[in-house]
Amino acid sequence: MNQPERIETHQWINHLPEAALLVDAGQDLILAANSAMARMAGTDRQSIASMACTQLFADQRPQLINFTEETLFRSHSWSRDFHLKHRDGHTVELEISSSCVGEAESQTLLLLLRDRRQLRTLRERHEANHYHRGGLLEWRRVEELFKDMERENQLILHAVGEGIYGVDAEGRTTFANPAAERMLGWRMDELMGRVIHRVVHHSHEDGSLFPLKECPIYGAFRDGSIKRVGDDWFWRKDGTGFPVEYTSTPIMDNGHPVGAVVVFRDISARLQSQKELQSALEEVENLKRRLEMENAYLQEELSAEFHFHEILGQSDAIKAIVRRIGMVAPTDANVLITGESGTGKELIARAIHQASTRRDRPLIRVNCAAIPKDLFESEFFGHIKGAFTGAVNDRIGRFELADGGTLFLDEVGEIPLELQGKLLRVLQDQQFERVGENKTRAVDVRVIAATNRDLKTEVQEKTFREDLYFRLNVFPIESIPLRRRLEDIPMLAQEFLNRACQKFNRPPLVLTERDVVTLKAYHWPGNVRELENVIERQVITADGRLDLDLPGAETPAHTAANSTPSRHYDSELLTEVDLKELEKQNLIKALKMTGGRIFGDDGAAALLGIKPTTLNSRLGKLKLDARQFRAS
Repeated sequence: MNQPERIETHQWINHLPEAALLVDAGQDLILAANSAMARMAGTDRQSIASMACTQLFADQRPQLINFTEETLFRSHSWSRDFHLKHRDGHTVELEISSSCVGEAESQTLLLLLRDRRQLRTLRERHEANHYHRGGLLEWRRVEELFKDMERENQLILHAVGEGIYGVDAEGRTTFANPAAERMLGWRMDELMGRVIHRVVHHSHEDGSLFPLKECPIYGAFRDGSIKRVGDDWFWRKDGTGFPVEYTSTPIMDNGHPVGAVVVFRDISARLQSQKELQSALEEVENLKRRLEMENAYLQEELSAEFHFHEILGQSDAIKAIVRRIGMVAPTDANVLITGESGTGKELIARAIHQASTRRDRPLIRVNCAAIPKDLFESEFFGHIKGAFTGAVNDRIGRFELADGGTLFLDEVGEIPLELQGKLLRVLQDQQFERVGENKTRAVDVRVIAATNRDLKTEVQEKTFREDLYFRLNVFPIESIPLRRRLEDIPMLAQEFLNRACQKFNRPPLVLTERDVVTLKAYHWPGNVRELENVIERQVITADGRLDLDLPGAETPAHTAANSTPSRHYDSELLTEVDLKELEKQNLIKALKMTGGRIFGDDGAAALLGIKPTTLNSRLGKLKLDARQFRAS
């Protein structure tokens, strides 16, 4: 049906004596308007009938939707909250009566509009007709009931700090105390007779509509029960809102609810205090977790067996390293320590940290080779609760733990290429976000990296980012292999010998000249770490003296006695290969006993007395997969 045909169908509306609109609420469409309506708007009927109802009341859309909903819910409604712009620019203050027309399921509404300034007497008659449920006399009796209540409690109403207002069974305001006027920004004479839900309670805090039928205040006199709401939202006259808690108590007359008294208070200050307290508690909890994690790291560091407490050696290579440590330690420059495994790269990093101004803050070590790819961001930057499956609590990352101190990235060359960019960004900006969080956190971290790989070659082969390499390699230090500083072997070996004797509760032993010659003749592919292991094995198997017999060591003793095999096996002495195989079998046994579990009190790591990350690293080097030992 086109517009002219629709207007013809509803020609009866033109016979109404008052300004009238026929509206399809479901489609937000004005179906027809009469001549009185056209005169009120200063235009013609066809122009009005061609627009949406919300267009006619463009700046009152929420009130219109609420008013329409009330009409559909009750089959009729009334309001004096609307105004209309006349074509010449002046504003027409309106009273609107509404009712549903047509079949029960129809959403067609008839709106009758009146100019309030011209029809005061009609407004009074309309209100009287709209209010009465059991006749005009009963309405007046209810009105007097509220007036009596207000008179009797005038002193209390004016003295209390809570806002108090009364509503009748239609939800229209009957009185309001000064505290309610101050909080809401409305004068009592402006609220009287108005449906207060449409004035102060029409929307939720987020702006979504609050249906009248869901309002607890109305529920109080619908079912005659007291309603207490601890967290709601009221709107002021100026359009701002504030959080409230309120109690709606029904008013009974001859056993029938005739309205309610609402007592409310502004809880903005309380919520702000709760928010600040919660923020403070979260900060305390974060600090507690951080201190706990820092303490755990420090305990691990204290319980770990370091090769030595200070750099030992008298070779030119060691002296050169000490000089470079002295130069770079007072600065905040990033350092890249290169060298073979077992040469003491971590010891150099610790020496730099201890000689720096950051010595009072922790040195946080990260074994980059032991971090699974999918946990890289969480391990480095932390995560918030719920960021991913298994994230049951907030977690502080290594960068945040190292704030103000030093972050030691061991085996930095093992970081996958696709994750290097994320590390580079944090090194450049000293800023990061926890996984699952939008908040940017700033840190002050000095980075020391170490690797046994040739990063220059990897940069050329595009397996390591060039920009990350230059960011890390601000001040390079090479950790010299033991075979290039043989003059340090006697001092190191004697130190390890003293420690091992004390550790294993054995009588003190000394190195002989022959022992020193044998040690210097060996190639030491495992460097200082291998030297320490060899000495410890000798102490365990020694019978009053050392019996050094290293494979491939070209000593005079080996040359003179060709019958002596290059490898010595007996019931006590084990070679490096034997020890590795023994370690592998021991790890396999632990995994079998725990069903392939690594973490937890009943996991393989706890059974072996080592950290789970250490166990993961060892399994990776031995090419063992814990999953193959899990029960099917």
